[in-house]
Order: sequence, then structure tokens, then C-alpha cells
Amino acid sequence: MTDGANPLDETLRARIAVGGPLTVAEFMATALAHPRHGYYMRADPFGDAGDFVTAPEVSQMFGELIGLWLAVGWQAMGAPARVRLVEIGPGRGTLMADALRAVATVPELRAAVEIHLVETSPLLRDIQRARLGDAVAAWHDDLASVPEGPILLIANELFDALPIHQFMRTDAGWRERLVDIAPGGDGFRFVLARDPTPAVALLPPEIADAPPGSVAEISPAAIGLAHEIARRIAAFDGRALIVDYASKRGALGDTLQAVRRHGRHEVLDAPGEADLSARVDFAMLARVAAEAGARAFGPINQGDFLLALGIEARAAALAGQADERQRADIAEALARLVSPGAMGTLFKVLALAPRGAPAPEGFAEAMP
Repeated sequence: MTDGANPLDETLRARIAVGGPLTVAEFMATALAHPRHGYYMRADPFGDAGDFVTAPEVSQMFGELIGLWLAVGWQAMGAPARVRLVEIGPGRGTLMADALRAVATVPELRAAVEIHLVETSPLLRDIQRARLGDAVAAWHDDLASVPEGPILLIANELFDALPIHQFMRTDAGWRERLVDIAPGGDGFRFVLARDPTPAVALLPPEIADAPPGSVAEISPAAIGLAHEIARRIAAFDGRALIVDYASKRGALGDTLQAVRRHGRHEVLDAPGEADLSARVDFAMLARVAAEAGARAFGPINQGDFLLALGIEARAAALAGQADERQRADIAEALARLVSPGAMGTLFKVLALAPRGAPAPEGFAEAMP
């Protein structure tokens, strides 16, 4: 149940009263990105004082190694004299700040990069501006407004926050899950559409015969973004690195979740006051990238990726300049980032490159 003081309640109720139940994607988009009351618009959600901690906030090592990965990718591109370094969903700017510290060790690359951040939250833009200062060439509301050309792109914990449509397999076929006002008008509830909705057409054919009761998820927003990233790489050259929660079952499974104050939260309760996310179908991202002319490598475990890039050596170097307490913190951060059961296996990494490009650093082969 929601409490009556939640500012998005009336907005959502009014939309449902006029147009009927909302898709999960519409509910999710409003809860996260409403201009005044959306989750990412109203507060800084990151870190111990927020609702969740991302890998860049765990340790500088994460962003530094990504910076080195970008440098190797730039060299594989032939070291173009100008390249756009783009991060979509840059949070506090922590990852970019750490990556730039590593990029600065290759002066030619630092001189070549033009930094563009894709961020819709004015609050987070201010935080990024305070951290990165004049290093950023421009902020954008979407990737489409970033000038075209050779590109190095990062998306860390971005795709899991893109709105999804959910469906349930019934005896009559797939029916979309919708959000309606709960009986008595107190809060919201899930219902099923009586007839097939247009989004059903996006479900992959391999799940057509899933048993009744199965739940499937699809994100048109993720499909569109992956296509645009891959199109740019195919047309202008580039490399992209996508790090996120992974779905083990492709489109099947109910993975929608809410997190508030580092704990689980009811998905439909207090919209705008909790983070909403769903696990990412990396196989789908790879298929879309291939259709757009690029090549996908991975996904591999975050832990394997970071170990291949030398995170243990970086941790040892930092520990060599640290006191006893700092050494313990470094060891804890290393374990959190790479260990099975922690971020090491919970998160996966996918890389995109042009067709015919060699495997990027840390990756062995392309997806079939």
C-alpha cells in the first residue's frame, strides 16, 4: 500500500482514471523520471547514505580499469585524433572521474577525447558538474543528441533502469501485465490485459510455447538504445562497455524489483521513493547489436573481466601506499567487486565493437 502523502499517487491515479490501467513500462518511467517527483529527479540515490551502492562507489579501481580498457580500445581503433567519450547514466560522475585519471596516463588519448554525459536529472547533473568541472563538453538528455563520430561509450547500471513491459502466459496466450488502482482506491495492483497489446509483438519467438503462468519481460527502450549504440559503432567505429545485472533466463522471468534504503521494497508502493529495476537480457542486446551492424563480446562475469584487466595488481599497488585500515578497505572492496556471490557474478559485462574487430581487452570471443 502507498500512503496518501506520496506526490505521485494523484498523478498516477488521474492517468488511470482517464486512460485505464498503465503498462508496467509507463508506471516505471513515471516513478523514475517524473520531472518533479521521479526517483532520479528528487534525490541522490547513490552510496551508503542513499538506497544502493554501485561499483564505482565501492572503489576507484573499477573506474580506473575501465579507463585503461578505453585506452586500449582507442588504440585498437587506430588512435583517432578526435573521439567522443560518452557515459550514459553517469550517477555522481565517480566512474568518469576515475576513468579520466587512467586516461590521463595516455596523453594523446586525453587530448583526443571530448566528454559527453547523457543525464536527465538536473540534480545529478549538478553533482557531476561539481566533480568533473570543465572536463565535460556537454550534457545531453539522450544519446541521439550526442554528435556522431568515433565513440567510446560506458553504460554502468543503466539498462536495468530502463522501463520494461511484463507479460503473463495464459491459456489464451500472452497477456500484458498492467497497473491499476487497488480496490478501495488505496494503492495500486497488477492486473492482466483482456486482449493482446501491441507490445506482445516484441516477445521473442523462442518463448511462444512457454507454459501457462510464465512471466516474460521486454524493454523497447533497451532495444532502441542498444540499436543506436551499435549503429554508431558500425558507422563511425568505436567501442562500448555495458555493465549490469544479468537475466539468466533471457526474456522469461519476473525480475522487476524495488530497492529502498539498501533493502527490498514493494514494487508498487510509494512510487518515486524507491529505485525500480529489472535484470538485463544480454542475449537480446547482442542480437540487436548484430542487427545494427556491430559485434558483441561476452557477456562475462564482472569479476572475470576485472581480474583479466589486472585489478589484483592495482589493489596491491594501492595497498603498498596505504595504512593498515586502508589496506583492509582495499581488500574488502576487491572482494566485493570480483567475488562469486557478490558483484563478481551478479553483474555481467558486454562489449560492442565493429564487425571484424579483434576481441576487446578482457574478452575472448564474440557471441554467436
